[in-house]
Amino acid sequence: MSQLEEADYALLAQFRHTLRQFLVFSEDKAASFGLTPQQHQALLAIRAAPDGGATIGYVAERLILKPHSASGLVDRLETQGWLTRTPSPQDRRQAMLILTNKAREALEGLSATHREEIRRLRPMLSDLLERLG
Repeated sequence: MSQLEEADYALLAQFRHTLRQFLVFSEDKAASFGLTPQQHQALLAIRAAPDGGATIGYVAERLILKPHSASGLVDRLETQGWLTRTPSPQDRRQAMLILTNKAREALEGLSATHREEIRRLRPMLSDLLERLG
């Protein structure tokens, strides 16, 4: 492992700052829809699940949570009208998570603004990643 130089620390600090800027942007946008950042991430994971295969276990995996924490998160999302549960056709003990229209509409707006922000940050991030190389 090569020794870091002063410029490396500055680049790493700038990279982390840029990531933090994006996270603050994301947190603010989620809050404007009445969502916490974790709730937003859960809805996005459910929406992106392959073949509509979102379960509590899937949410736990994608958000790096313990299953009981994911279960509580899903309970809150269901209570707030963001999703519903339906028994899995393959395993009736397992619930499939289905986004409501409210969630789909919110995600459409959130995802569009996030994509715009990522596109805005892309040149800066690409430059930092190249320089950190």
